[in-house]
Amino acid sequence: MKKYAVYFSLAVVLLIGSTIYWKYSFTYSEGYRAGLLQKVSLKGTIFKTYEGEMILSSIQSNTNVALASEKFFFSVINKDVALQLEKMQGGSVVVHYCQKNGTLPWRGESTYLVDSVKVNNNLRGY
Repeated sequence: MKKYAVYFSLAVVLLIGSTIYWKYSFTYSEGYRAGLLQKVSLKGTIFKTYEGEMILSSIQSNTNVALASEKFFFSVINKDVALQLEKMQGGSVVVHYCQKNGTLPWRGESTYLVDSVKVNNNLRGY
């Protein structure tokens, strides 16, 4: 009976460990998003995290105004990347992100974690 209790306990620990890994460390999706950087701010009551917002436009008018758009909310862990983003507010940027399955309070409000940014030089003739 003691042998089965040890195996059961080991199975439970492995199941809990793999669930925590899948929920908080496993990268579900990774890629790039391009758009107009609207906002970057330091938010939080206990854990201060950098939160950002981009406008992803699918159609632009000839006056560089986004007509059909959706918002992309993200969190930034690295302070240097957050400071770069703060300087680029209002401009067209490309960010690299990793999407996790869950959020942690010290990692931000969003499952999308931005780890790098660059200026978007490809304006596609607008």
